[in-house]
Amino acid sequence: MVKVGLTGGIGAGKSAVSALLASYGAVVVDADLIAREVVAPGTAGLAAVVAEFGDGVLLPDGALDRPALGRIVFADPDRLAALNAIVHPLVGRRSAELEAGAGPGDVVLHDVPLLAENGLAALYDLVVVVDAAEETRLRRLVTLRGMPEDEARARMAAQASREDRLAVADLVIDNDGPLDRLEPQVAALWQELRRRAAS
Repeated sequence: MVKVGLTGGIGAGKSAVSALLASYGAVVVDADLIAREVVAPGTAGLAAVVAEFGDGVLLPDGALDRPALGRIVFADPDRLAALNAIVHPLVGRRSAELEAGAGPGDVVLHDVPLLAENGLAALYDLVVVVDAAEETRLRRLVTLRGMPEDEARARMAAQASREDRLAVADLVIDNDGPLDRLEPQVAALWQELRRRAAS
């Protein structure tokens, strides 16, 4: 088994790379998806978030109001740290459970948005960074996700710098261009990961 940490700044295209690797057969442990699971209605995680941030972060149906919470935490590093202190341990436990279910020759891909920020590189056999220029990322967030430019810039600023992310990379996928340039790079990456998993 080879344990891979996949990361990239918001708008870099990490999800596209993750989806391609999953289609090849990687066992994907998606931290974002798990982070949603651990604060779903009725969970201890959601109760802890409400205790910390108040009822204003809930929707009328009792689910987490992500945009409302985002406005609080992305504007204040201390509040972001408080949220991370609740969510990260829960995500870590669930990720470990999923990884334990993988076979000896599998490629286990941990999709971890904040890998560089949280100093997690040492947890993986290999770190793959999906990289794109800041202007490209900003354009994608505004045009593809419909995010207001100021919010997009705030989210980008709350993450590690491009240089800090690249500093922890063992391998880099350049996703500054169109999807047809991405696919051959991911196919080559898959061959390398399979080779490492088998050795």
